[in-house]
Amino acid sequence: MQDTTIQVNPRGSLEIRHVGNEKTPVIVIDDFLLDTAGVIEGACRAVDYGPDATSAYPGLRAKLPREYVIAVLNGIYRLLFKVFAVPAALNLKPVNSVYSLITTPERELSLAQRVPHFDSNGPHYLAVLHYLSPGDFCATGLFRHRPTGFERITEERKAEFLRTSEAWVEAHGEPPRKYINASTGHYELYDRIEYRPNRLAAYPGNLLHSGLVEPQRDINSDPRTGRLTANIFVDFR
Repeated sequence: MQDTTIQVNPRGSLEIRHVGNEKTPVIVIDDFLLDTAGVIEGACRAVDYGPDATSAYPGLRAKLPREYVIAVLNGIYRLLFKVFAVPAALNLKPVNSVYSLITTPERELSLAQRVPHFDSNGPHYLAVLHYLSPGDFCATGLFRHRPTGFERITEERKAEFLRTSEAWVEAHGEPPRKYINASTGHYELYDRIEYRPNRLAAYPGNLLHSGLVEPQRDINSDPRTGRLTANIFVDFR
């Protein structure tokens, strides 16, 4: 992949949303790159697709090209510091940078893959999500935990969240073996980041979220025709 194929669009459309009862900031930038063809081609050439050992992602992941990660972070790092009120003394550290494709059929989903999740409890850990594939694919849903009202699972909230979640499952049973793509008795879907090709979003990693997967449409292991995304996880230390 040549550097010339990874250029941030200076005329990209920026929106700062404040979601949920907790008014969590979420960055959404449409038409983020001038051209996504090179990034998509890089996904098609990648040979290291496999399960993500660092998460319960329901599909396959492959390493993102370093040039892409550098271009993206150079384009948004000042915005990340400002919007998420990151102390200026901290340094941005990429944690994981991957292409992602949803491939797990519903019959094989683990319990963790059937409920919303958070990426980290860290106070300055952020997820950067870039929708790449042309076409119509599932949004990313934002969920509220009904027993506690929590939308973000901070380190201080983690124990209560886990305790009340276990109590809910004990009282009501495990959720059906399917993707969560709507509100349930346990979780409320209160907002979503709609899928749009070349849309980039950034949000705190402790925000409860899940892909609103429709299996017939979204499960596909082909990076040319599946729901291909680029995911960059960063922390500030």
